[in-house]
Amino acid sequence: MTTVLIVDDQALQRMGFSMLMEQHPDMTVVGEAANGGEAVRMTAELRPDVVLMDVRMPGMDGIEATRRIVESGGRSRILVLTTFDLDEYAYDALRAGASGFLLKDALPEELVAGVRAVAAGDAVISPGLTRKLIDAFSDRLPGHTPRQQRRLADLTQREREVLTAIATGWTNTEIAERLHLAESTVKSHISRILAKVDARDRVQAVIFAYDSGLVRPA
Repeated sequence: MTTVLIVDDQALQRMGFSMLMEQHPDMTVVGEAANGGEAVRMTAELRPDVVLMDVRMPGMDGIEATRRIVESGGRSRILVLTTFDLDEYAYDALRAGASGFLLKDALPEELVAGVRAVAAGDAVISPGLTRKLIDAFSDRLPGHTPRQQRRLADLTQREREVLTAIATGWTNTEIAERLHLAESTVKSHISRILAKVDARDRVQAVIFAYDSGLVRPA
């Protein structure tokens, strides 16, 4: 059973998401929060598997709430929802530790699949949207730090190739086909990459790839 906390300042939006989640026997909504402050408190109390996090809310916004939840070290993972595909806050939310990014007008099955994927430890963000976010806010990427360069140096040549492919938006299947690897081998490479660059998931690995200079915005 996947437990979900819904965070949105719009009551009707929360109700809609809740009704959608409860239609599936493998999901249950354990709570609803109307702002970031409530989200942080309720996440600590309820320890949901997934937090559906709105970005723009009064008081504490979704970015700060995401940052605090991630920094607390709990097991809850954050799936950010927003109205705009190039919302300036979305990139900050991903950097704060969110495990995915979806638009509020996503199809119901896409949202459900996103919750399941995040709960399973995967990242949820379309390849095209990843590139648009990075490209749109590339001028905000920090300079390459010695720490990042050390982590990059720890990667083998094959791991660099796989990380570059991830940042380009390839799926595991595409990486396996194009690099002539078994898909299980790709998954093993990705696990080692995440450990070496200290990334929680695939999205954070993409951020590292750009931050470290391994991949340049198009």
